[in-house]
Amino acid sequence: MKSLILTIMTALSLNFIAGAQELSSPDKNFKLTFTLKNGAPIYQLTYKNKPVVKESALGLEIKDNKPLTEGFTLGEANTNTVDETWEPVWGESSEIRNHYNELAVNLIQTETDRLMVIRFRLFNDGLGFRYEFPKQSNLNHFVVTDEKTQFAMAGDHKTWWIPGDYDTQEYDYTESKLSEISGLMEQAITPNASQTPISKTAVQTALMMKSSDGIYINLHEAALKDYSCMHLELDENSMTFESILTPDAIGNMAYMQTPTQTPWRTVIASDKAGDILLSNITLNLNEPVAYEDVSWIKPVKYIGVWWEMITGKSSWAYNENMGSVKLGETDYSAVEASDRHAANTKKVKRYIDFASEHGFDQVLVEGWNEGWEDWFGLSKDYVFDFVTPYPDFDVVELREYAKSKDVRLMMHHETSGAIRNYERHMDTAYQFMVANNYNSVKSGYVGNIIPRGEHHYGQWAVNHYQYAVEKAANYQVMVNAHEAVRPTGLRRTYPNLIGNESARGTEYEAFGGNKVFHTTILPFTRLIGGPMDYTPGIFVTDISKLNPGNNSYVRTTIARQLALYVTMYSPLQMAADLPEHYEMFLDAFQFIKDVAIDWDKSLVLEAEPGDFITYARKEKNGERWFVGRTNDEEKRTSQISFDFLPKGETYIAIIYSDAPDAHYKDNPQAYEIKKYVVTSKSKLEQFCAPGGGYAISLVPIKDNSETKGLNKL
Repeated sequence: MKSLILTIMTALSLNFIAGAQELSSPDKNFKLTFTLKNGAPIYQLTYKNKPVVKESALGLEIKDNKPLTEGFTLGEANTNTVDETWEPVWGESSEIRNHYNELAVNLIQTETDRLMVIRFRLFNDGLGFRYEFPKQSNLNHFVVTDEKTQFAMAGDHKTWWIPGDYDTQEYDYTESKLSEISGLMEQAITPNASQTPISKTAVQTALMMKSSDGIYINLHEAALKDYSCMHLELDENSMTFESILTPDAIGNMAYMQTPTQTPWRTVIASDKAGDILLSNITLNLNEPVAYEDVSWIKPVKYIGVWWEMITGKSSWAYNENMGSVKLGETDYSAVEASDRHAANTKKVKRYIDFASEHGFDQVLVEGWNEGWEDWFGLSKDYVFDFVTPYPDFDVVELREYAKSKDVRLMMHHETSGAIRNYERHMDTAYQFMVANNYNSVKSGYVGNIIPRGEHHYGQWAVNHYQYAVEKAANYQVMVNAHEAVRPTGLRRTYPNLIGNESARGTEYEAFGGNKVFHTTILPFTRLIGGPMDYTPGIFVTDISKLNPGNNSYVRTTIARQLALYVTMYSPLQMAADLPEHYEMFLDAFQFIKDVAIDWDKSLVLEAEPGDFITYARKEKNGERWFVGRTNDEEKRTSQISFDFLPKGETYIAIIYSDAPDAHYKDNPQAYEIKKYVVTSKSKLEQFCAPGGGYAISLVPIKDNSETKGLNKL
């Protein structure tokens, strides 16, 4: 690892003017101003002399004591500059530069003699700040009842948002002005297995906005640990957001003991949309990797017995007519398995064979364990034990069969929101995984949290998700958590947190659909905090082909499904459709087989939230590049240059694109595959259908005979 750390205690990054402190980013484009107004901490942020955050208040309210929002005097104000480069275990680039100027202001509340430090870090792509509480006699244990952090916007920005909710992010995005949020909130709140909407003006982070003068702004948080998740409440009169923390069962927000700190609050901004996508602020505000040995943490490309259950073709349950079941008391051997039970030995072998033939690492199997008959929506505590298979799922036989094919099975732990029950069984479940050659787990938290009254995004649940990841590391198990809190860059510190859901994924296409522009927004919002297990790769988009009773359809073309493997970054990538569907389109399926899942370098070639995104990525430890473009519901022409390729080198470009008559609804399976010779001087104009896109494999030419018969682009 290369690293250069500089500490500068001069006025180069900090200027004292009229009682205020000014901090500039290393490139001088951002300027932070901090001051005390009548004892209350206030900050503001500009980018290239344009306001990003106007004067905004800071502080916390605590239980049974004077709030930490006023009555302060300024103590020391310390500065620091850091410039270092670090290497992630996996990611969108093989090296990340962490370069910032820092200001830490010590605030003394004179009436109570308490100390609060606000630490600001200003990067070339934005701001991070947090509250810190050193160990002190007058502030030891305390309860946070509210956080008063504000983000005052400079105008009525265009915004891509989902409703504020203490239990789910699984909402479709709405594009509107800030002032229109309250009027659109009712229709934006759609049903979910567990949800607690906050108000008509509350939205979730990561929140994406664009000002009328072309500044892209993203609000989020980083390093969420031992604290509750932050939402944002909008005052429509002042266009000011104020933080809302997720409460516990009795209404408190967080329980703290000094020395301690809050998560970082982040503001990413640029006049280029692509800079938001490429920002590493969220990662840089997290701590370095916590494990000495990370050799066991590997990116995974997988298939799974999953989509046929999501669509209603098959079932998780062994027998759907059993009614109430109790673990340890229900005799499944006395009951015949339903034909609809998908997780059976014969079918799983079929998936293992397909994975082995096409070079996939793992096969996810859901519905293999006892308890699925009455798991959903009942607030049932002892619902699964995570180790007892149904009679038609032979653990040992499948373990050995998968080994013989050089494939692993991926474990599934659905908790049904019963966190207490999961923690009871966690060690035994991980030991079972190790004994049976499972090294990764998809965990789920569908339904209301138990203990009852707690929320998915409260401090109690946040601590559980962290506990599960660290416990898994003790067994060298990688975790893909669904329905957990949205990520905040913790994968830098705990890289076995290899994936999260925490948004509407492909599964919602079988429940009525996502808006067509959904995948042009997610990289600007949900993916700011970390990769998503979006489960792309659906080739048969008419759900009635799998389940005649389900008239949903996936709002996409096949070409866009291929593009998602590049635009929806994840080191955990699923080919989510059925093997027999891929066998119908093996030429298109080749891209899914070829595309990398760990990257040396990532570039954004085109981007506009809600409209389109085009990425180019170079594979890690290799020479191939891959390009992906996801398009909204409008027909568009993409225009890109291949100037990112090394000069003087020649590549074969395999372009998987929409056919001229392709359309996400009317003709989703119409695609073309063409090959060209390209260099760094080549340019491409490519048609993108409504709901479409394209994917490109770029393979360096080693032998000129490979170019025979190919046109140069």
